[in-house]
Amino acid sequence: MADGGVRGQRGGEDEPAPEPVFRNVEEFVVYRFLPVYVRSAEDVRWCAEWWRHAEAVSRFTALWHAWEVLRWEPGTGMAVWYRDHLDLQLPILLSPEGPFRDCTPQRHVDRSPLPSTPAPEGYFEDEW
Repeated sequence: MADGGVRGQRGGEDEPAPEPVFRNVEEFVVYRFLPVYVRSAEDVRWCAEWWRHAEAVSRFTALWHAWEVLRWEPGTGMAVWYRDHLDLQLPILLSPEGPFRDCTPQRHVDRSPLPSTPAPEGYFEDEW
């Protein structure tokens, strides 16, 4: 913050941190994302069981958290959220190659993770 204060403190007075609008990522997707960002099912890939796609949940969670923070930024907070967050995630989430690539709005298809062979013991140093 420009004044060196701590978020939740304004003008030196203690104020409680703002409560989030949404309790979880599902509420964000159902009550904010889906009603506001309407797309044609012919133009994008979508799965009504979006919550079964780990990548989609991770991306929606990042969008939700950023939205909850940036909604409090005066002036350009939401513009920053669109430019730096939503506009980068939407093409990935809804693309033919994205997490819903094998699904339709009526049918979910489970995907298997990419294969991985374990690295030899000691190949990577522990960083933590």
